[in-house]
Amino acid sequence: MAIAKRTGARRFDFTHDFERAAIGHLLEQISESAFADCDGLLLSALVQYLDTNDAGPGFYALAQRKGFSLPRDVSARYEFWLDQVRRLHAHHGRPRRTGER
Repeated sequence: MAIAKRTGARRFDFTHDFERAAIGHLLEQISESAFADCDGLLLSALVQYLDTNDAGPGFYALAQRKGFSLPRDVSARYEFWLDQVRRLHAHHGRPRRTGER
């Protein structure tokens, strides 16, 4: 919604498959472009799949294409995603000041 407000562009309508696919394609392009700058991490890990606490199938497909070995176990795949998120936060987060929690 914020992007639509700032740019005047129409919002994505996630009730349509082609619109969900378009945002997935956009996230893939962003992740591909930022891969080297993110020390080989997938920036799209920071986006949760609609109505879940996990990444979407496009994230996992991209991870495989980038050479990550994905576990078959759902719980282990979830841990892979969480590790990407943690490492991205560590890589891009601002350093803590002394005494800051």
